[in-house]
Amino acid sequence: MAMWNPWRGCKKCSEGCLHCYIHKGDAKRGVDTSIIEKTKDFAKPIERLKNGNYKMKSGTVYTCFSTDFLIEEADVWRKDCWHMIKERKDCTFLFLTKRIDRFIRCIPDDWGDGYENVVVCCAIEDQKNADYKLGIFSKLPIKHKCITAQPLIEAINIEQHLDGVELVVVGGESDTNARPLDYAWVLDVRDQCIRKNVSFEFRQCGSHFIKDGKKYKLQKKDLCSQARKAGIDFKSHRQF
Repeated sequence: MAMWNPWRGCKKCSEGCLHCYIHKGDAKRGVDTSIIEKTKDFAKPIERLKNGNYKMKSGTVYTCFSTDFLIEEADVWRKDCWHMIKERKDCTFLFLTKRIDRFIRCIPDDWGDGYENVVVCCAIEDQKNADYKLGIFSKLPIKHKCITAQPLIEAINIEQHLDGVELVVVGGESDTNARPLDYAWVLDVRDQCIRKNVSFEFRQCGSHFIKDGKKYKLQKKDLCSQARKAGIDFKSHRQF
């Protein structure tokens, strides 16, 4: 799986951004995260080897995982990205966004009902954002939809918004001051997905994890492995 970050930098825009790992990492390096700028990898999907083949292999391409594909400051560059995405039909470009309300303003003229090789993941973290963002997301013309509730900071009901969604990912927050993740919230979202036949993945526990009313403090290195050990992922035949 390839990574493609055509630009870097981001700005906090929701409750889920409170302990953002990008901002923390930039702060340690003395980098101003609020400066959004193109990277040296901007044209990565269409760069070629001497033999004419693409440098980036076919497959899933995680796009803008250190920023937001729909961030306002990147409006002047996004059109070129859509051209590259359209050219690389052998790749599936997957991006997360906390700015789904900007989506219609950011798509290319020939988008139609969506590009087959684009997966859009709408990021939420609480009920307020779920109601607002998923209310928009559910009406958008997108071929492949995913919801990521990571970090999940409270119990949420999203069942009414799961039509047309192929995957829901849930996870906790990893930080010394992380907000707790209650396992009951995770299981409840899983039950909603199963009722709607939507794939579900428990991606990671939280640094502060609650199960059956008991509080646990987990090391960052164990968050994903502990989630896998739970064995609660659900696979629908409709997943991309």
